[in-house]
Amino acid sequence: MTQTVKPFTAAILLAHPRAESFTGAMASGFADAFTAAGGQAVVRDLYRIPFDPVLHAEEIPDHPGFKPRPDVVEERRLIGRADVFVLFYPLWFNATPAILKGYVDRVFGMGFAYSSIHAGGNQPLLKGRKLLSFTSSGAPQAWVETSGAWTAMNKHFDEHLAGVAGLDLIGHHNTGGVTPGMSADVVAARRAAVADIGWRLAQAHGVEAS
Repeated sequence: MTQTVKPFTAAILLAHPRAESFTGAMASGFADAFTAAGGQAVVRDLYRIPFDPVLHAEEIPDHPGFKPRPDVVEERRLIGRADVFVLFYPLWFNATPAILKGYVDRVFGMGFAYSSIHAGGNQPLLKGRKLLSFTSSGAPQAWVETSGAWTAMNKHFDEHLAGVAGLDLIGHHNTGGVTPGMSADVVAARRAAVADIGWRLAQAHGVEAS
């Protein structure tokens, strides 16, 4: 039987309320380099969709007949074949913005990231795929680390999401000291560094058998 191949695919989840932002610049830099290196990027700009982050009662998997709403079904279709999920967001109260947390609650719920408890327990459904995050903070990175926020955030969000879904954590890169007064040169340099990560990731994986 002939084996088909598909481009190594990244689902890029961008969560920033401004159409033009430091976070958005990092996401576009990654996406451009990733595709230039032969990968395929599926960009989901959550504020621009706009995505509804509110988990609705009928979506909670605690009763017979629960089901995701059509918008969640569509998101799962769009990102369902991703090999790596790449998150771009600012740290607010040293945590994810509500819209991204809601996306995870609704889209990465039962039936997508993990199986029903009635199917042998809550088993991860995304094994072999990867999770990569790029964040920014107004506070310097040193403060984020020494305050304990860095460890707490990674444990509570990154590691938990990866563990439930079966994802391999391959990095979380935070840029501290992001303020309105940042020079264009500093932003450009950071964007180039993020783009290089995207380029190398796509180059390392090439195409995936399907």
